[in-house]
Amino acid sequence: MVALLGRRIGVAAVAAAFIALAAFGSASPSPKSFVKSTVAAHDVVIFSKSYCPYCRKAKAIFKELQLKKEPYVVELDRREDGSEIQDALSEIVGRRTVPQVFVHGKHLGGSDDTVEAYESGKLAKLLNIGVKDDL
Repeated sequence: MVALLGRRIGVAAVAAAFIALAAFGSASPSPKSFVKSTVAAHDVVIFSKSYCPYCRKAKAIFKELQLKKEPYVVELDRREDGSEIQDALSEIVGRRTVPQVFVHGKHLGGSDDTVEAYESGKLAKLLNIGVKDDL
């Protein structure tokens, strides 16, 4: 009897899932909501393309900072929805280029912005880390 009841609950759960999908569309988030939820979930997010030299430069800066937590990197060229995510970034920040870097939920900018923030000490302040002095 318990097995039969478990099977009925399982069927009911599957049916509810299908109804929810039919009512609300696909289970995957929209590209715009993906960007927003990803940025909210991580301290540092870099939207990148694996072959892009400017993206490599931005990622290298964070590697040099030796953060306790590595940045969350979204390689757009390695995702089926990469182009749609890039379109969503354009809507959100006004730029379609990569990299696009976010720190604690705020848009820092692209490669040049990241380099400038690093060199000026602004990036260290945003990350709440000590600035290394050149000796």
